[in-house]
Amino acid sequence: MYMLAYNLSAKPFSLVPDPDFFFLSKGHKKVLNYLKYAIIEGEGFAVVTGEVGAGKTTLLRTLLRDIKGERYNVAFIKNTMVEPHQMLRMIADDFGVPNIEAQEKDQVLRALNNFLIEEFTKNRRPVLIIDEAQNLSTELLEEVRLLSNLETDKYKLLQIVIAGQPELRAKLAMPHLRQLRQRVFMSYHLRPLNREETEDYIKHRMQIVGGEGIFLDEVFDEIFSFTGGVPRVINTMCSFLLLCGAAEESSSIGLELVLSVKEDIAKDPLYEGELITPVDSDCVVEG
Repeated sequence: MYMLAYNLSAKPFSLVPDPDFFFLSKGHKKVLNYLKYAIIEGEGFAVVTGEVGAGKTTLLRTLLRDIKGERYNVAFIKNTMVEPHQMLRMIADDFGVPNIEAQEKDQVLRALNNFLIEEFTKNRRPVLIIDEAQNLSTELLEEVRLLSNLETDKYKLLQIVIAGQPELRAKLAMPHLRQLRQRVFMSYHLRPLNREETEDYIKHRMQIVGGEGIFLDEVFDEIFSFTGGVPRVINTMCSFLLLCGAAEESSSIGLELVLSVKEDIAKDPLYEGELITPVDSDCVVEG
């Protein structure tokens, strides 16, 4: 409805993690560059965390798009509530390792190791990306650590990136996961967008779909204060604003409409306690 009303080429605030709409905030740009460096230089293990809706999955899909090519073979895992043998099969299957469906765990691991060695001889670098990693059990995290041990005398055979909510950091801090923690080259916690980034984020998405100027400058303070700078929450609110603006046949999104929508959402028990995510500090650890 609002796409037609505002003559937009696509939905600018879809909740689908679309790399075409990826916005390089200071934090997102920094972690994306860190991840590319870790993969290119073969540093092994990287961890990204962030609150719900911080943009982790979009970041990972942007990374996947940017490294896609003949030099890299990427497995992307997002179903993390599985048993260890299922996880190994999923990883092997996503890499394209043949005939692993009926094999036992040790056979799958052997086949995966042989595959990684073969890729190394072909000068291709396998990259394993695991999203929603906060759901990984400590047993599964230990399996991931064992995968990170696959290496030659000089090079890691597998580059691993895991991303998840802040609970992942708490798990990795457990004493019995010390060996895994010591293998982490880079760890970064994504913060929500600040006030200026929130405005730039909205304008960036609107520009992509041909909607420059629809959101008036007077609205960004209110949108930021209500969403806390969390990208997914910004998307939800801005989609609602466009829908309401189209329903009211308004040519632009102004302060009066924002305040009205803000009041309506605040009264909705579905969103109570979920709209504003506490701002956490970021942390970069190398070594």
